Amino acid sequence: MARRQTPLRVIPLGGLDGIGKNMTVFEYGDDMVLVDAGLMFPDDEQLGIDLVLPDYTYVLENEDKLRGIIITHGHEDHTGALPYLLMDLTRKVPIFSSRLTLGFIQGKLDEHRIKNPKFKEVKDGSHITLGAFQIDFFSMTHSIPASLGVFMRTPAGTVMHTGDFKLDQTPIDGVRPDYSAINRFATDGIDLLLSDSTNATRPGFTPSEAAVGPSLRHIIKNAPGRVFVASFSSHIHRLQQVCDASVAVGRKVVVTGRSMITNTKVARELGYLKIADENIVDAYDVEKLPDEKIVVLCTGSQGEPLSALARMANGEHRSLSITADDTVIISATPVPGNEKSVQGIINSLSKIGCTVFDKSQTLVHVSGHGSQEELKLMLAMTHPRNFMPVHGEAVHLRAHARLAREVGIPESNIFLMDNGDTLELSGGKARIGAPVDSGVVYVDGLSVTDADPVVLRDRQKLSQDGIVTVVATVSRRGHKVGDVEISMRGVSFANDDALVSDAQDVVRGQVAKVSDDNYAIETLRKSIRNGLSNFLWNRTHTRPMVITVVMEV
Repeated sequence: MARRQTPLRVIPLGGLDGIGKNMTVFEYGDDMVLVDAGLMFPDDEQLGIDLVLPDYTYVLENEDKLRGIIITHGHEDHTGALPYLLMDLTRKVPIFSSRLTLGFIQGKLDEHRIKNPKFKEVKDGSHITLGAFQIDFFSMTHSIPASLGVFMRTPAGTVMHTGDFKLDQTPIDGVRPDYSAINRFATDGIDLLLSDSTNATRPGFTPSEAAVGPSLRHIIKNAPGRVFVASFSSHIHRLQQVCDASVAVGRKVVVTGRSMITNTKVARELGYLKIADENIVDAYDVEKLPDEKIVVLCTGSQGEPLSALARMANGEHRSLSITADDTVIISATPVPGNEKSVQGIINSLSKIGCTVFDKSQTLVHVSGHGSQEELKLMLAMTHPRNFMPVHGEAVHLRAHARLAREVGIPESNIFLMDNGDTLELSGGKARIGAPVDSGVVYVDGLSVTDADPVVLRDRQKLSQDGIVTVVATVSRRGHKVGDVEISMRGVSFANDDALVSDAQDVVRGQVAKVSDDNYAIETLRKSIRNGLSNFLWNRTHTRPMVITVVMEV
């Protein structure tokens, strides 16, 4: 009987349950490579949570196998978990990416005081060997320069990972997708394709980034006062177009917002963002220039409450403010979950009276992800034996699978996976393997904790119904009750003296019910809590959190 060949195991730890926290393990025998280490921003239900990371316990448990970490491009949903992962690893693992991406990562690591990372720069055409993995990198176009796709050769088969992409024929920096490399890999044979699914529900082609330029220039040229442009700080192609349009019409550029200042500085130093020093002015020097000579690049396109745009809209920025004579361009699409925040910013700006442009009115934003026709082209160019859609919510992954069926990939060779699932590849054939532990980890202030549903449930309850604290003083055996103090926070009836008095009587009644035989502090606490909770529901139809303290004297 022939011995079964060692399979290549593909294990997504994140990125298949939403747009964010992308992280995929590739494991062959004693060698392991990690592609991307991203984060996701919390939704409205995750109160008090700062960031959401993939649970990378599997990587830590197999750290001795980890030969390298590959980052496809510099967006937060592909790089944001990296500082936390590096702090948890016990040894320095090489990190492979483009020069710009490594520059952005260095800024993140500096914030976390991680010194001397093991950076290895790669670019289009680079080839590296990591254990059993022979890896080639090729250029892809996206909404950030220096984005890379990855092609892996292993004894068990070949894999192509597109990274995030669209097929832009007129990119701002002139770097097009490396079609010759893609077709060369296809000729060699691609056993498994992992492809970006973000826009799999959107028909047609995604417009070129260059299509935004004329609209931006028209608005900037004709605006009567200052122009504020809110965009992702990593969207260097968009920032370049804003700079080009500003300089062309005789305006100076001001950069504000912490990440915007950091990323533009890195991009300029590395040659990815081109604007002369004399055309950039400090935010504190804007008063020296007439309003019609200023364009402000700022953060806040997602409605973040502490962003530069939010602070300017609320009159809280240290050096800049927005007036009725100004124009604001929101040059981004709200990430799912941020729509209300963005609308809130637009409403604040509308109250000021300034002119606001977003993508619903004119072409000030295009997506960085390919639409259906581009995704079908990628499938047609690569004609993989097996296909696994990645980077998206369930609806996007399934829509991408449908496109794959349309271009002729058999249903049995299309794998819709969840985070933690394992796909085993061997001899050109793929099958589902044993899953691994997966999930999410929360960054909550200075702590990085497991996803404890009890904590979030308590926070939601506090935010909805408030809290009532009861301090009851009882005799040693619980026969008599002394003082009953009730304090309330976040409830609408806190000043209702009659209700508070009745609540105190309820507590005394609960103490009186407890017999000598049944007396225990915990039993008494539970009795008071239940009795008071039921009383408040009957009187107010709310269920605040009830905290009970029983003091024996």
